[in-house]
Amino acid sequence: MKPSDTLTYKDIMEIPALLEDFSRRASALKAGALRSKDRAVYLVGRGSSGNATLFAKYIWEGYSGVITNFIHPHSIFEARVPLRFRDQVVWAFSQSGRSPDVAACVKKLMGWGAKSVAVTNEADLRNNPLARLADTHILLSGSKEVPVAATKSFILQLWAVLWTARYWSGCFRAKEFSGTVSLIREFLASGFDPSGAGFWPGLRNAGVIGFVGRGPYNAVADDSALKFREMAKAHALGYSAAEFLHGPVGAYTSKDFVFLFSPSRELPEDMEKVRLALKERKTPYRVIAPAKGKFPFNCLLADIEMKLTALHLAADKGLNPDNPKGLKKVTLTF
Repeated sequence: MKPSDTLTYKDIMEIPALLEDFSRRASALKAGALRSKDRAVYLVGRGSSGNATLFAKYIWEGYSGVITNFIHPHSIFEARVPLRFRDQVVWAFSQSGRSPDVAACVKKLMGWGAKSVAVTNEADLRNNPLARLADTHILLSGSKEVPVAATKSFILQLWAVLWTARYWSGCFRAKEFSGTVSLIREFLASGFDPSGAGFWPGLRNAGVIGFVGRGPYNAVADDSALKFREMAKAHALGYSAAEFLHGPVGAYTSKDFVFLFSPSRELPEDMEKVRLALKERKTPYRVIAPAKGKFPFNCLLADIEMKLTALHLAADKGLNPDNPKGLKKVTLTF
């Protein structure tokens, strides 16, 4: 199977047009992007959507002055005493809107007084219980994502986070959004194919593939690892730079491979420490630092590069990335 023959590839190629469409509708966020009076929100999500909430935390706290708190559904379901959520706001990220534990968690929080925002990629409310439940629904696109691995919907979640930050604090300019779309379209038109690169044999034969990032790139690292697990059946793990140096780096050998994410060609100090630690262990690595684009928008370019790399690795292994064995688009974890 060629990568270009897959539904996953077609989804990725849709990304520029879908980002432009969201940008045209983004003015609706002025009313729909709820937050509490004390400038705080709570976040809940699973899988790729959970990784998107990590991106939201870094962006909203770093650029908009909005405190973000993570919700773990199990603690909410097991709470022996009602928690005080009156006048608070919970954002629930779910591509399908059908994750039962996320919807049940939001319902319980609303029962304790919270307002809610659903961020989904499902326009049909009959098939979207989370959107029906929530006070506000932010629709990512009208383009349904069929393959198991989330590609376009994850990028759209990051896009929604960036647009929300702009409306909350004016931190980003409109041309940064339009410029990013142009760069993504240019990258996709380049016919990116990593399978002929010098690092490919080391990546293909790696026992463990690590992804290390800092700040918003931590979210990209986590989701890249998830996509390599889903599409290519690779033993892949994502880390922040600090987490990686606090132990996991000790397990990496010359038989493994690590991607290092950097917002610029010059590695930040902690990422340079990671690079030196890998070099000492003779662990092959590759630095992913987009040559174009302004941080944090260049996170999207790096993410797309990783999704395409995972897709090519799956094809190289003779796997079907659209429908990995044993996995489903909607995971019933409740």
